[in-house]
Amino acid sequence: MSVLTRTEGAHAPRQAVSPRPRRLPWSSMAAVLFMTAVACYMLLPVYWLLVSSTKTQSDLVSTPGLLPSDWHFTANLSALFTQQDGVFGRWLLNSLAYAGAGATLGTLLAAMAGYALAMYRFRGREAIFSVVLGGVLVPATALALPLFLLFAEFDATNTFWSVFLPSVVSPFGVFLSRIFAAASIPEEVIEAARLDGAGETRIFFTVALRMMAPALVTVFLFQFVVIWNNFLLPLVMLQDERLYPVTLGLFTWQSQISRLPQLQTLTIVGSLVSVVPIVLTFLLLQRYWRAGMAAGAVK
Repeated sequence: MSVLTRTEGAHAPRQAVSPRPRRLPWSSMAAVLFMTAVACYMLLPVYWLLVSSTKTQSDLVSTPGLLPSDWHFTANLSALFTQQDGVFGRWLLNSLAYAGAGATLGTLLAAMAGYALAMYRFRGREAIFSVVLGGVLVPATALALPLFLLFAEFDATNTFWSVFLPSVVSPFGVFLSRIFAAASIPEEVIEAARLDGAGETRIFFTVALRMMAPALVTVFLFQFVVIWNNFLLPLVMLQDERLYPVTLGLFTWQSQISRLPQLQTLTIVGSLVSVVPIVLTFLLLQRYWRAGMAAGAVK
């Protein structure tokens, strides 16, 4: 009887001991608190923009900026798109044309130039790449006046092309495309495609572009944001209000607030609306970033 008792006791299941919850070290907690404070600081202007866009002109003056008031966002939005016969809608379409077409064409040109600098060996290649690096370091403000004088020689100022053509040039895109092409496109794949009889153009559009897709998405996003936020070049080039991008259009309204106070609310609501295309672009293209990171992990 005692043997059985000992045997049963030996084979009796032990009680599961619940693991103690691990406490975050002080360094991790400090990092989390710091990043939370930075995120709140960065999002505070967005919160102010959201709250202020729901107020009337009198509420903007009489209520604190961070506290909400009566809801007038729908009326403000309607007034925004009816002001001056709907000129804000035209500014928005102009910005979409400048940024969308400019970023697309600029990304394609940057991919072609970066691919050529990475995969072809020719005399002067490093010198050309050094010039591209120099172009990355030159601020856009330093080029506004020379570009104006250049377009004035051809009587092309105050036109769509005076803003669009300079926007398709992206030295940073060429730099990033070359670095990514050299790292992600094996020369063996290019040689195999050539042995199969594919031409250089077909190799670029069917093989290289697919391998460079994550970098090209990054180039497109950078170029889109830069063109969308471009202000100085349209200010120098354009005089016709119908050609204004949304940045320059809102600036003209802001400069008239002392004479027309109702434009203050429209400027705030217009600033909020102008952020929406950038946010949508990032949300729509983020899955390509994830696909590129997953492909890199598999490789």
